[in-house]
Amino acid sequence: MKLNAELTARLRGAAGFIFDMDGTIALGDSKSGGHRALPHAIAVLEALKASGTPYVVFTNGTAKPPAVYANSLRNAGFPVEDGQMLTPSTSAAVWLDSVGARKVRVLGNAGCAAPLIDAGLDVVSPSEEADGVDAVYTGWFREFDFNALEAGCHSLWNGARLVTASHVPFFATENGRAIGASFPINAMLTAMTRKRPRILGKPSKVAFDTAMKVLGLPRSAAKDMVVVGDDPALEMRMANAVGAMSVGLATGIMGSDVALPEKDRPTVLLNDLEPLLGAL
Repeated sequence: MKLNAELTARLRGAAGFIFDMDGTIALGDSKSGGHRALPHAIAVLEALKASGTPYVVFTNGTAKPPAVYANSLRNAGFPVEDGQMLTPSTSAAVWLDSVGARKVRVLGNAGCAAPLIDAGLDVVSPSEEADGVDAVYTGWFREFDFNALEAGCHSLWNGARLVTASHVPFFATENGRAIGASFPINAMLTAMTRKRPRILGKPSKVAFDTAMKVLGLPRSAAKDMVVVGDDPALEMRMANAVGAMSVGLATGIMGSDVALPEKDRPTVLLNDLEPLLGAL
């Protein structure tokens, strides 16, 4: 699909942009342990920076703290400051604080827990014995074992909420799709406790509202926002739910010939970022 005059005008007049990371602007580079930019991605962010249009990068990954992801993107050439990088743990910390959850068992690694600790929450490690846990939060945790499962179940049986960074099975890498960690962990916890996870990363409204707050924009600007991503169940669904413009990229999870339900259908589907760069 091409960008017509109406779509181009909407992009140029956008209040702000929310970009996904993996499969949208960059891919993980297994050789360096960092990231490599996808074609035209650096130029797109540089164009937004030059025009003064605010933007953030919101990955659904929680393997590392936001500042580490930001540094990796800077090393790849992207103009991304620490404060412009968000993960589901960023929005999780905001939401957990808003509902009064102070003690949280994190079934995730140190990068997953870091934003919660920074926000002043009392974080319990995966297998640690603890009473009075208000929530069990699942994220990137490939070291998950039976002890963590049992500890998480006991917290949930004793009244804790189940919340998660992400509940999609796959994400894009340089070698194709990879399995997300929280999806199978959530499946086991739900099977054992019958509690279903509340999603605090994309595509939740919590994630979108957190991004808007970081961008310094009011909720009333939602319809003037642009969300760019490669996963119809994440970025497209999040944008469509609030009336934002959804720009899909066939560079990651989403193919160019896939039939999608309306809630996951992009406003425009592009093969790469070159048309977006041209519009800006």
